[in-house]
Amino acid sequence: MPTFEAMRLASERGVDLVEVAPTAIPPVCRLMDYGRFKYEQTKKEREARKNQKVVELKEVRLTPRTDEHDVMAKVKTIQKFLGEGDKVKVTIRFRGRELAHPQLGREVLEEISKNLTGTAVIERPPLMEGRAMFMILSPPGLRSGPPQGARPPQAAPGPAQQPPAAPRPPMPAGGQRPPPQGGPVPAGAPRPAPVAAPVQPGPAVRPPMAPGAGAPPSGPRPAPASAPAAPMPRPAPPPGAGNGPGQAPPRPRAP
Repeated sequence: MPTFEAMRLASERGVDLVEVAPTAIPPVCRLMDYGRFKYEQTKKEREARKNQKVVELKEVRLTPRTDEHDVMAKVKTIQKFLGEGDKVKVTIRFRGRELAHPQLGREVLEEISKNLTGTAVIERPPLMEGRAMFMILSPPGLRSGPPQGARPPQAAPGPAQQPPAAPRPPMPAGGQRPPPQGGPVPAGAPRPAPVAAPVQPGPAVRPPMAPGAGAPPSGPRPAPASAPAAPMPRPAPPPGAGNGPGQAPPRPRAP
């Protein structure tokens, strides 16, 4: 139907011409009361939000020294929260030296779970976190999910990720792939020629100078070595020096 014909028909009936499928070929339009359509759509969204239940996480706090009657009162509060469809986080707070006896708080949580048998499902067992121990309860039949305000579970450390392998070289024209570097060489395969290591240039050596060619090197000359001095002759004693008083006479020499 042409557009002007559809607009004329809508004006005759007192309704609006609304395009409901603009991407279709050809586009699809409908004759309707647009104001009433928006009102009904808003009403349906309001009813859907009213019937929708948002699961919340309630918290009940106790101590290891909470009396039995107070524990039963907390159990009734937990049953009320579970009846409304909410999850409950039961927390035991330790103060001072109470932290040295965590088994007392675990006993309180176990007593609460026994009193709620058939009424609640333990979604998370008692867990120690800092100075508090807590457990999470949920209504029976409720789909368990990550509770609000709780830490997500961490993945266990796995083996270190290996780096990707290097791509293999293309096949040569002869049809034989060269052996890998550092591996054994198959029998009958031609061995590659050894590659000589590059020679590192060393320090330049100065050739010795021929005698008489050029001037001697500059600098102080060493002192010449002196000959050892000859021993000086010892003087002979004067005649009669051995005949003095207190001295023995000289011995006669044998002929």
